[in-house]
Amino acid sequence: MDYKQFIRVIPNFPQEGIRFKDITTLLKDGEIYKSAIDELAQFCKDKEIDLIAGPEARGFVVGAPLSYALGVGFVPIRKSGKLPYETIEAQYNLEYGKDALAVHRDAITPGQRVLIADDLLATGGTIETTINLMEQLGAEVVGAAFLIELSYLNGRDKLKGYDVFSLVTY
Repeated sequence: MDYKQFIRVIPNFPQEGIRFKDITTLLKDGEIYKSAIDELAQFCKDKEIDLIAGPEARGFVVGAPLSYALGVGFVPIRKSGKLPYETIEAQYNLEYGKDALAVHRDAITPGQRVLIADDLLATGGTIETTINLMEQLGAEVVGAAFLIELSYLNGRDKLKGYDVFSLVTY
C-alpha cells in the first residue's frame, strides 16, 4: 500500500527548512492504521521478539499496537524526568536540537530480544540512543521498524548491524 498518500507534509515545522511528516492523518483512518501495523508485524513475526521498545511520544503509537499485534510486552522510552522509578538515561541529538531519553532500570531482563519501533527514522539519533539504553540493560536488539524513513538524512548509517524496516521512504 502507498502510505504516503495518508501522511501530511507540513513545511517549515517545527522550524524553517524542516518538512515535517505528520502521521496524524494516517492514524485517524482505522483501516489504514491497522494495515500499517499489520505490515510492521509481518516484518517482526519471525524474529522471536520478547518486547517492543518505543521512544516517546510517537513511538508509543507505533510500538504499543505492534506489541499488541505480536502478543509481546511494550517498554516505553520516555523523556528525562517522566518515569517514576529508577532509570538510566542518555542524551542525543535531534535533526533540529538535543534531548534525553530514559528507561526504567528493570524494564529489560538480560537476554530478552527487543525490537525498537518508532514513527520516523531521520538522523538516527533517537533510535541509536534507544538501542544503547536497551543494550545497557542487557537486551539483544533484533531490529528496528518505522512507519517512515527520511533516507536523505542517512539515519540508517547509525544502525549498521541491525535489521531495519520502513514502510515509507522519502
